[in-house]
Parts: sequence; structure tokens; C-alpha cells
Amino acid sequence: MTATTTEHETPAASAPTQLTMAGALNAALRDAMAADDRVVVYGEDVGPLGGVFRVTDGLQARFGEDRIWDSPLAESGIVGTAIGMAMYGMRPVVEMQFDAFSYPAFEQMVSHVAKMRNRTKGRMTLPMVVRIPCAGAIGGVEHHSDSSEAYWTATPGLTVVMPSNPADAYSMLREAIDSDDPVVFMEPKSRYWSKAPLTLPVTTAPMDRAVVEREGTDVTLLGYGPTVRTALEAADAAEAEGLSIEVVDLRSLSPFDDETVGASVRKTSRAAVIHEAAQFGGYGAEVAARVTERNFHHLAAPVLRVTGFDIPYPSPKLEEHYLPTADRVLAALDTWEWDD
Repeated sequence: MTATTTEHETPAASAPTQLTMAGALNAALRDAMAADDRVVVYGEDVGPLGGVFRVTDGLQARFGEDRIWDSPLAESGIVGTAIGMAMYGMRPVVEMQFDAFSYPAFEQMVSHVAKMRNRTKGRMTLPMVVRIPCAGAIGGVEHHSDSSEAYWTATPGLTVVMPSNPADAYSMLREAIDSDDPVVFMEPKSRYWSKAPLTLPVTTAPMDRAVVEREGTDVTLLGYGPTVRTALEAADAAEAEGLSIEVVDLRSLSPFDDETVGASVRKTSRAAVIHEAAQFGGYGAEVAARVTERNFHHLAAPVLRVTGFDIPYPSPKLEEHYLPTADRVLAALDTWEWDD
């Protein structure tokens, strides 16, 4: 196959329209496949069904079974075949269907996907994207709601990103597909139906950069994926009490944007990180350590973590008690000593 173009553009801009995150991801896949015939998409039920969350809806009808197809129920095989395709010049985009379904492919991801460039001294890259619907708040049963980002961010050689809104979903997925290195593209399931007016193609900040979603002066809340909304809700509630909260959407979990995060923390002198995964050994521990090491003399208080509890992900009936909420964020901020 030969590439027609790999530019982050579509042939013609569309009119503004309300798009869900799922719709934005679908548009990104469509436009990437139209722009570059090396891009192929496959996974469990992504063909005629259009995926469990309909992210691939209509793509097989448009591009045919040679470009998008249903795979066997074998995640290790899905990722393993993507490695071979990427080695031979294709740009596969594979779907894990649910976060906890990705674990059978863990060995392939850690031993091969993450290490290929280093193993070959830079002579071979793997331009592949592994899409992983992640996190909770959808009432999913066991193996259908999980927050596995710490596994992937602890693996050098993988770029790990998580959008929180439709515009970033489109732009970051296009950038991930264009990348010559492997990207774990995590998609928060609870945000699939969030909407925003978009004119496609849309290009947001580079996918390795954090962005300030809301300006503030007293506290920096660091969120990503589903917890950006939680942070914004906490900021709205705190405003009524005279507390000014800055909200930073991390977007890229690895690499980490020390520059943007550090600038915010040095301005506010206080920080807290929010995530749905369990606290012990979670991604927030790395964020708290990193922020502290690089900004210690600017901090007025320890960096806090507001997270899920240290238990297996609960059943749907208990999910609301497990997930971090705006109230839990504000309660955590109250544990600091504040100057009158």
C-alpha cells in the first residue's frame, strides 16, 4: 500500500456540528483512513456492528473488509499481528473493546511493542495505536470497568494519552495515528456521549502537552480523562466559597508535561491529582512525587491524591461510592491548613 498523505487534515472542512466523543473518534478514524491507505482498523466487533460503543460505526461499509475487520477474540493475537503489520510499513489501529480485556495482550505490549525501537537501536519503529476504552461510571460489570493507565505508563517506550473531550479526541487520535511510535490511546467510557460543537478537522494542543482548562489562583487540580469533569465541578462549587481553583487537563500521561503543570503549581502553590484507579501505586503517586521534586520550594502544602479506593473495582450498585467526586475533592482540600 502507498500513502496518499499523512497530513493532519481532511480534504475539506465541514460545517460546525454537535459531536459526541464517540463521534469525534469515528471521524478521526474515517479521516485518517481516507488520508493514508496504510491505516487499517481491526478488533472485536468493530466491523458491521461498529464496536460496542459505535466508535467504528459505518467504517467497514465505507472502506471495505480489507481496511477494517472483526478479529478473533484473542487480544494477544490482535496486538501481535499489529506488531508485524507495523514492522512492514502499515499503520494499524486496534481496539481492546474494554480496558480489562487488554491484559491478555500485556506481554506483547511490554516485551515487544514498547521495546522494538530500543531493541533495534532505532532502526525499526512501530507506528501503531492501541485503543482502550477505560474507566468507569457506566455501570459495567467485572472486567468492563477498570483504570489500567499505571500499567502502561510504567512501561518505557509507550506513549500513553487520554482525551477528556470531543475536540481532543479527534485531534489526539489523528496525531497518534501519524506517530511513528506506538501509542496507547485510552478513551474514558463515561465521556463517549459528551458533546461539543466542532468544525472538522480540528487541531488542538499537541498530544504530549497538558492544557489549562480553567484559570485559578489558589489551588491546581490535575485531572485527565473522566476526572477533568470532576475537577471542573469542584472548581465551580469552590468558587461560591471564595476559593479559586485552576484545572489542568494532563492529556498526556507519558510523557508528562512538567512545564505546563509546574507553571500552574508555582502560581497556586497547592496541588491535588484526581484519578479513578486505586490510590496505592496509582498514577497519582508518580504525579505527586514529580510535582513535589520539581516545585518543592513553591509548595505551601503536600500534594494530595483523590482517587478510587484500594479495592477491586466494585459492582455497578457500589460504583457511585467508589468514584472520586467533587465533594470528595473539596473535602480533601479542607485537610490542608489554610492561612486566614
